[in-house]
Amino acid sequence: MKPVYLDYAASTPVRKEVIEEMNKAFEVFGNPSSVHQEGQKAKELVDKARETVAKILNCMPDEIIFTSGATEAINLAIKGVMRANKHKGNHIVTTKIEHSAVLNACKSLEKDNVKTTLVDVKPDGIVHTNDVRAAINDKTVLVSVMYANNEIGTIQPISEIGSICKAKKLHFLVDASAAGLLDLDVKKLGCDMLALDGSKIYGPKGIGILFLKHGILLEPQINGGGQQFGVRSGTENVAGIVGFARALQLLQEEKKEESARLEKLRNKLITQLLLKIPESTINGNRQERLPNNVNISILGVEGKTIVNHLDHFGIAVSTGSACGSKSDEPSHVLLALGLNYKRCNGSLRITLGKYTTDKDVTYLIQMLPQIVESLWKATGKELKS
Repeated sequence: MKPVYLDYAASTPVRKEVIEEMNKAFEVFGNPSSVHQEGQKAKELVDKARETVAKILNCMPDEIIFTSGATEAINLAIKGVMRANKHKGNHIVTTKIEHSAVLNACKSLEKDNVKTTLVDVKPDGIVHTNDVRAAINDKTVLVSVMYANNEIGTIQPISEIGSICKAKKLHFLVDASAAGLLDLDVKKLGCDMLALDGSKIYGPKGIGILFLKHGILLEPQINGGGQQFGVRSGTENVAGIVGFARALQLLQEEKKEESARLEKLRNKLITQLLLKIPESTINGNRQERLPNNVNISILGVEGKTIVNHLDHFGIAVSTGSACGSKSDEPSHVLLALGLNYKRCNGSLRITLGKYTTDKDVTYLIQMLPQIVESLWKATGKELKS
């Protein structure tokens, strides 16, 4: 049995079409800021990639800033906006289930006297728009809500929150790292800033983007030669930029068919696991959820132990965000849903992707109940199906 990779939310393989485009770009070695022919060839590649991304996001090319990934994009947006707009206020509104890049960026601003309100989510993992509205005060400058949660896959009411922010003249940041298969039209979403990461869309690692709407006052976080409209200095990663644009283009072109295919596999997986493992529950809303995400809690077992056993049989899954996989602390996302520690510690995140087959899903359905049964027996518990 070939290895079964079911951790696409952590990182995706780079598509061969992307690698081919990047290999061509590597032959163009000039600095995009140089005025000679080699430099201008590189600049043309960057400009073309920027136009491709802008067309998908329905924005202007000069509203796309290339970064080293979504983490940098998020830090640039949050710190840049709050520091440039401190005359307007010192308050951020976000949710308890945001990625650590958002939560820690907000926390880092405490030394600048910036206050953050973490809005609760409902037990199904979706934030209520009225709760976001209620958290806003006269000092609020920025609202940051992720498009879809990277652990439990729940899709948030972004356009509704965008309307609230527009009415109150607040800046609105959307972390769309997990939302590559969703509609990324920033005008429909109503956001002023949006972050994406290449490693989540079958592109290279170390590259991402920040959509930065015209007119948003932002303080650069990297000082240097003033590249990228003075927002993000540093010589551009030409091959990475080309790869990112091609990966996003392909994913968006295929999203309708691929989403339907993945949703079918996801539903099969959820139905069979709940049937075969009685002490299991699905975390997050069953309908408003990414088509490739299954987050399950199993009582009486440790999620990390299951991950290790599955890995022994060639199946790769995770217990939650890859960024927090080395921590022994329960997932902050699951705690925000109101799960107790036992449910949190028995959680698994299974995420499907482009190369996932029905055979892969069937293999997991076969192996996971057997592993749980063996672990239960070791503690005197019995699996009843």
